[in-house]
Amino acid sequence: MLRAAGMFLVALGCIWALQGVGVLHWPADSFMRGERQWALRGGAMILAGSLLLWLAARRRRG
Repeated sequence: MLRAAGMFLVALGCIWALQGVGVLHWPADSFMRGERQWALRGGAMILAGSLLLWLAARRRRG
């Protein structure tokens, strides 16, 4: 469950961050395009998802 949640957060964070910096222009009418706040939120979401993935891998080993 942690792994799935982590993967989802990383994927969604990438979309938000790329839209926030103006790289991803999908969907065309997105309100997030070129908005720095969405790039920061996306980066935070990527970090949170990465943490969940790390925790899931750690639980699997132990």
